[in-house]
Amino acid sequence: MAAKIRVGIGGWTFEPWRDNFFPKGLPQKQELHFASRQVTAIEINGTYYGSQKPESFARWHDEAPEDFVFSLKASRFTTNRKVLAESEASVARFLASGLTELKAKLGPINWQFLPTKQFEPDDFEAFLQLLPKTQDGVALRHVVEVRHPSFAVPEFPALLRRYGIGVVVADSDKHPAIHDVTAPFVYARLQNAAEEEALGYPEAALDAWAERARIWAKGGVPKDLPLLAPAEAKPPKSREVFVFMINGFKPKAPHAAKALLERL
Repeated sequence: MAAKIRVGIGGWTFEPWRDNFFPKGLPQKQELHFASRQVTAIEINGTYYGSQKPESFARWHDEAPEDFVFSLKASRFTTNRKVLAESEASVARFLASGLTELKAKLGPINWQFLPTKQFEPDDFEAFLQLLPKTQDGVALRHVVEVRHPSFAVPEFPALLRRYGIGVVVADSDKHPAIHDVTAPFVYARLQNAAEEEALGYPEAALDAWAERARIWAKGGVPKDLPLLAPAEAKPPKSREVFVFMINGFKPKAPHAAKALLERL
């Protein structure tokens, strides 16, 4: 079960972690080595803001443990546009940037959309058709993070399911709650960490997310999370699950991730 559920954080370069997560005096160049041995996945945010070099992806691959996974946020230039169907060149450029140097450690690619981006079914489907299943012989998995209420309709998860593309399960007070499983994996971004909580999340909430992750990993659907569309007709016997402590009060993210890992 542990191999099917990965728990992580967003990035590893964050100054406030240097006095409560990283050992005191740890050189900055060793932070990825340390962080990747405390959690089982990291979502790289820098790829959203600018292109990375193939050498960087290769170095990250080599510094992380054998069974580690990096998910990536896709370039904002692919998603922050009025007509998504016109993003073919941007998508291809991002996928050819060297990310396959991560090899087997490449996790899902998160295509994040602005909160102002509304659901236009035809244009969104045209975008999904631009996402390939492989790049340079490396299998790709895609997940979309939508943040406008117009996506919270049954047609949206039904569309994603036709293409085998996941949707971010966002524990957030700001974004729509879409819990439908639309891909062979589940990708959750927990964004309600609070400063006043010792672990970022209350103990009961961590227990609940651990149980949901177990249910997803066994091919099920948590009964306490409402769905927009009917559940899969033939659910798999198991799924890989990714849970990231990604936002809210970020200094607590590593503590929340480690606490969730302990429960799993």
